[in-house]
Amino acid sequence: MKLHILDILASFKSLGVTNQVIQGLEGLSIFEPTEIQVQSIPRLIKSRIDFIGIAHTGTGKTAAYSIPIIQNIDFTEPKIQALILCPTRELGKQIAKQIFKLTKYTEKIFVEAVYGGEKIEAQISSLRRKTHILVATPGRLLDLQRRKVVDLRQLNTVVLDEADEMLSFGFKKDLDLILEQTSRACNIWLFSATMPKEIIQIINNYMDPEAVKVEVNKGQKFNPDIAHQYAICDQDLKIEALIFFLKSHKKERGIIFCKTKRATKQLQDQLTARNYQVGCIHGDLKQIERNKVMRAFKGDKLKVLIATDISARGIDVDNLAYVFHYQLPDQVEYYIHRSGRTARAGKKGVSILLIAPKEAKYMKLISKQLHIEFKQLQ
Repeated sequence: MKLHILDILASFKSLGVTNQVIQGLEGLSIFEPTEIQVQSIPRLIKSRIDFIGIAHTGTGKTAAYSIPIIQNIDFTEPKIQALILCPTRELGKQIAKQIFKLTKYTEKIFVEAVYGGEKIEAQISSLRRKTHILVATPGRLLDLQRRKVVDLRQLNTVVLDEADEMLSFGFKKDLDLILEQTSRACNIWLFSATMPKEIIQIINNYMDPEAVKVEVNKGQKFNPDIAHQYAICDQDLKIEALIFFLKSHKKERGIIFCKTKRATKQLQDQLTARNYQVGCIHGDLKQIERNKVMRAFKGDKLKVLIATDISARGIDVDNLAYVFHYQLPDQVEYYIHRSGRTARAGKKGVSILLIAPKEAKYMKLISKQLHIEFKQLQ
């Protein structure tokens, strides 16, 4: 049942969110604040502080920092006042799109997104126009900074979104270069699903020792709405096991993970030969082709997407019923990022490991390190 705007006012207004932004939230079908939003929004609207927010993927971190940024923008100042750093172009596009929708009923706020894979000249041209909020991947931001298109010293706020993923992408040196150039008066807001040692180094090196830290679901590495399951079969029967699963989940959307580009292509060929319509994304795919696949998947024209770990980073698609691990991840941490694609925005989801008998010990390692229980798929 769709809630009336007055119901939304009752839940968000107490956090200090304006009526205009609340109208934008309704357009995004965001009706009630999540825990990370409740803990973050009032603090970040009212005070100029450094902030650390730790929460699972899909818990509403984007709105948690976007709303305070929007409400603290000085419309009369044409300069870039807030910078949001994120790991991938897909996530950058999604963040900019959400901010655009959140500001539909406010004074005009200008947001731009810049990232690799697109012509830098077009992005330079866009940034010559009035821009209040800049969303960027670290590498492309440094390219623009070297060309003196962006002045990092004028920023009021820098957000590190999906900070752990940026570090796993190898952006540590880029982040150091960016943060070293910001003003001491600039506030840093760091949002992450996990807290590896590299994040602690960033906190110690660049953030106020008195930074406010909020950790949602402390002690839980995982979204409790994700069910973790497994199935065992011989290696040469994996394709049959996957097809059996897909037959019983025809109406549901999900992502199948492989470790390599070669494996994703091979699996796509095998499923296509069995008359399954599947999309596939990997590192060799040209941006225009990747965009085409993602439009079809987001638009529900494709129910199944095959992806590598790197190519799937930053994907934010609503209503994914499952994540299927056709091949085990190389690192235990990758299991967190893979599984976080499902059970978003309060919905339920399932993460399924398909393992050969000799791989059972690796599943036990994941279970032990992440404190999760796998149940055998019936």
